[in-house]
Amino acid sequence: MKDWWKKSVVYQIYPRSFKDSNGDGFGDIPGIIEKLDYLKELGVDALWLSPVFDSPQDDNGYDIRDYRKIYEKFGTNEDMDKLIQEAHQREIKIILDLVVNHTSDEHEWFVESYQSKDNPYSDYYFWKDPKEDGSEPNNWGSSFCGSAWEYCEQRGQYYLHFYTKKQPDLNWENPKVRKEVYDIMDYWFKKGVDGWRMDVIASISKYTDFPDYPEEPGKKYYTGHMHSNGPRLHEYLQEMNREVLSKYDCMTVGEAPGSTAELARLFTAPERKELNMIFTFEHMNIDRIPGNVNRKWALKPFSLVDLKRIMSEWQEKLNGYGWNALYFENHDQPRIISRWGNDTTYRKECAKAFATVLHGMQGTPYIYQGEEIGMTNVQYELKEYDDVEILNGYKELVQTEKTISEEDFMKAVWNKGRDNARVPMQWDDSSNAGFTSGRPWLKVSDRYKEINVKEALEDENSIFYYYKKLITLRHTREIMTEGDYHLLLPEDETLFVYERRWKNKKWLVAANLSEEKISVEKIKPYLSDNGSIVISNYNRQQISDILMPYEAFIFEIEV
Repeated sequence: MKDWWKKSVVYQIYPRSFKDSNGDGFGDIPGIIEKLDYLKELGVDALWLSPVFDSPQDDNGYDIRDYRKIYEKFGTNEDMDKLIQEAHQREIKIILDLVVNHTSDEHEWFVESYQSKDNPYSDYYFWKDPKEDGSEPNNWGSSFCGSAWEYCEQRGQYYLHFYTKKQPDLNWENPKVRKEVYDIMDYWFKKGVDGWRMDVIASISKYTDFPDYPEEPGKKYYTGHMHSNGPRLHEYLQEMNREVLSKYDCMTVGEAPGSTAELARLFTAPERKELNMIFTFEHMNIDRIPGNVNRKWALKPFSLVDLKRIMSEWQEKLNGYGWNALYFENHDQPRIISRWGNDTTYRKECAKAFATVLHGMQGTPYIYQGEEIGMTNVQYELKEYDDVEILNGYKELVQTEKTISEEDFMKAVWNKGRDNARVPMQWDDSSNAGFTSGRPWLKVSDRYKEINVKEALEDENSIFYYYKKLITLRHTREIMTEGDYHLLLPEDETLFVYERRWKNKKWLVAANLSEEKISVEKIKPYLSDNGSIVISNYNRQQISDILMPYEAFIFEIEV
């Protein structure tokens, strides 16, 4: 079926944290196979697996050493073949993670490139001479703090890395590099893979004159507009589509930091023949102070007004031009109910409310493992974290630059750190949440006895079954995929309300994203006596005069 991804719901698996089958404390592919029936029960259409390829794991697999080999702790290539086969038997598609902005520094291409300026792989990466004083070629920074340049004695040059120094950036200007990437994609398509999530794909084209960012007081290295959406980006994506993607009935979603809704049209407009959809970061940045030296760790209060404005802009500007990727959580983002909601008193209601808002929109929803049971953030000590972003940030910002106190940094980590999403999946209330019989690679949340899959499956009013209902609506109700979107009450600080219209039907999607009881009067003008509730997280058969804390519903009206 053409454009099958429009009616699909994608479930993201972070393999090392999903299910360990052999007791080594590390999730693996056989563990995923074990849980396919659970995922089938939920009703998802596709699984996106964070990188499963051979890697030294400097950045949890986003540093790939061999694109054609499965990382040994995850299993074997035969295990991967079996996963594809078993998933397909259950009508579940497999989406792999394409990490081709950079490789590991242990990849054979870089090992060769590092040797000299005149070897066949010399220009597979970006190498630049030092400035006259021996310093970096420019003031570009790494997204994980520090410079984006690392010096190599052997070549007497610096190489570029937008992430850790063990993740050198590939030189997409070189047609041989592009051909290597397309061959890798083709290899996995022929094994039955159904599509790709493309890691930081908006960064593959570089500003090859390598200009400095304008200097600001107190800053040495900078990340900004030159770290994404480079001059040849869309040329490369169109070539990729022509050479590989167009030959398969596949799904593509690009991670595109720095992209606006306007730019998203360039990626996703069907006639441009690039990608099906991209992930925006705009709504994920509303709780950080823009331009602050402490980057994502500089928190500002959550604003529902800002969230509505940004998400609605993407709905409206892509309607009829491209397609939205809908998400609140992933392996890089914390748990939404802990970040912007209530993960204690109203945990279940809150999780269902955010889900209602997201799944009611036009686009392809992405569920991150554990989101469907309302998993929460954790509050660990610094030494208990694994994430390179957290550890590097602490070293640079707290210890070296002293631009943020340890107390404020840890508060930010508890709120936004990536390891909040990476703690092991909570399957039951047994030891280590049923994730492993060994010692888990990352500490399990101390709330696993209360929050787990076993508990969710036994409670007919659980978050799990609410997600299942939302997924069924996506599959069966055309208005969800086809209907126009119109935001209501844009300045209201507690209510997220919008309409979807299609043919003779109108849906009112409403959520009280606060802990207050609110009169229904605000939304009365948009209701009707001839309507009915499609779904309600308070199990209502009709609209009440009061919206309870985190109450959400979809109301259908004949027009």
